[in-house]
Amino acid sequence: MTDHILELHDIITTVNAGNNEEKQILKNLNIDIDSGDFITLLGTNGAGKSTLLNVINGSLFPNQGTIKLNGLDLTTLTESKRAKYIAQVFQDPKLGTAPRMTVAENLLLAFKRGQKRTLRLRNLHKHMLSFKQLTAQLPNGLSNLLNTPTGNLSGGQRQTLSFLMATINHPEILLLDEHTAALDPNTAQQLLELTNKIITQEKLTCIMITHQLKDALKFGNRTIILNAGNIVLDIKGDARHQLTETDILKYFTDI
Repeated sequence: MTDHILELHDIITTVNAGNNEEKQILKNLNIDIDSGDFITLLGTNGAGKSTLLNVINGSLFPNQGTIKLNGLDLTTLTESKRAKYIAQVFQDPKLGTAPRMTVAENLLLAFKRGQKRTLRLRNLHKHMLSFKQLTAQLPNGLSNLLNTPTGNLSGGQRQTLSFLMATINHPEILLLDEHTAALDPNTAQQLLELTNKIITQEKLTCIMITHQLKDALKFGNRTIILNAGNIVLDIKGDARHQLTETDILKYFTDI
């Protein structure tokens, strides 16, 4: 029996409903995601990649269809309630962190995500050693910047922090929306390698949007291509290992 962790069935999303600009973005989409899947998601502009992530994280409700996580129906749950199970890193390094809070304070905030909030003291000092150890594995000096306001970090440092915050509590589903696109090539590669390391070590279930064909084939165990709101390729295993960038380009119409 296949261990599906996330099931999206007959998902339809429509924008500008009721006027002459009405358009379906996702069209009767069906995806079953297995526990531990690391999916690289490709598609043309407007294919529905970010819309799919928004439907999963709850910032957008589908017009039709169901979303289940480990059998729990998420379809009508709000984004804040889904945050207990789902974490996301966005393309913009300025999103996902609080700029006036220090690196350590941001990590503590992420660590306590989903917990009942109280008026107790933060006890930040109790977490400093573990935060130091967590950031020490990184090449960009975050371990020496735990008391630095996040707004003072470079884009790469801030995006790395966002990724650590998203993964610190081992989310059921990790969503990466082109999380390296705004970074320089060297920094982007470093973050991608860290991404792959943590997802693999922690056996996280992840969907990563990318426009880089080589990254779509190098990372993860499964590749899905969207075109005009439909899945035109869903491939894993030996068939995926044999896939080339030229093969992938055949599924695109406006690159």
